[in-house]
Amino acid sequence: MFCGGGSAGHVIPNIAVIECLDGVFEYSYIGTNGIEKGICEKNGVTFYECEAAKFVRGKILCNLTLPFKLFKSIKNAGKILDEVKPDLVFCKGGYACVPPALAAKKRHIPVITHESDVSAGLANKFIARRCNKVLTTFPQTAATFGRGICTGSPMRKNLFGRNKLEARKHFGLDMRPTLVVLGGGSGSKKINAFIREIAPKVCRDFNILHICGKGNGVNADIYGYKQVEFESDMGLAYACADAAVSRCGSNTANELIALKIPTLFIPLENKRSRGDQIKNAEYFLSMKLCRVLRETELSAKRLTEEIYKVFNDGNLKRALEKSSIKSGNNKILREIYNTVNR
Repeated sequence: MFCGGGSAGHVIPNIAVIECLDGVFEYSYIGTNGIEKGICEKNGVTFYECEAAKFVRGKILCNLTLPFKLFKSIKNAGKILDEVKPDLVFCKGGYACVPPALAAKKRHIPVITHESDVSAGLANKFIARRCNKVLTTFPQTAATFGRGICTGSPMRKNLFGRNKLEARKHFGLDMRPTLVVLGGGSGSKKINAFIREIAPKVCRDFNILHICGKGNGVNADIYGYKQVEFESDMGLAYACADAAVSRCGSNTANELIALKIPTLFIPLENKRSRGDQIKNAEYFLSMKLCRVLRETELSAKRLTEEIYKVFNDGNLKRALEKSSIKSGNNKILREIYNTVNR
């Protein structure tokens, strides 16, 4: 039984693991009536709906009823577990994983969770002591948990081995080098605005494939500038990329580096963020595997300069070629097998 939700970053990695289990285990998903439900339905994964109590950062009054909602959601999750009788509950973080994890622990069902970021999220911190294993993307994160094991990040198989010429044709790009711009699942207003401002200049030398987020497309008649609001097949988008500009959510960042794509990270930093993207970016920068532009320093001029630098940074390209960062699927599967079969 898989769980985790609230954002695509908690759901898509679960789908990556599910793809590897197909034909070996029966599987299903428990989550809220949120993004996880739609993604599971699209991927043919049996889904059980269960409400989950969400902690709202910085708003004390909104959290007063949290214990009562949590108790109710644990009870409902338990009913689903009693019906399905899973041998293992695999969590991927986010508030939606808390009720199933606690209900599973009460029933002596093994629980594994996976933490994507350098700094652990609130839900994973909360359930970690109830888990048999805490798998992590980053080695230093594993060291903070008593049962921590660094496995790397789960990645969908269709991200790798794609044909560059076919990908360019799909998006209508010419043979010049291509910059892929990613603003996160819902796009980034700041990044979107600056990319569109500098596109007439940058597109004299490069194509730009701009994945701008649902509802964020605008009319733009610039040769070499292609807009996509949402791309379900990210393997195609990555196959086009000679360089990238991206937020620094762990899943996307690890994919870009595993695919050896020179990237300029612009980590999210605002009051709604716990600073996880900044720490992710600092980690990759310390290994010389990216360039970083802080959002507080973002301007049309700086962004243009950094884009040209990321295309021409030989040291960065050499470091990426030597990097050992890759899909964590095999290590994650090993921990699943070992837990179920022990």
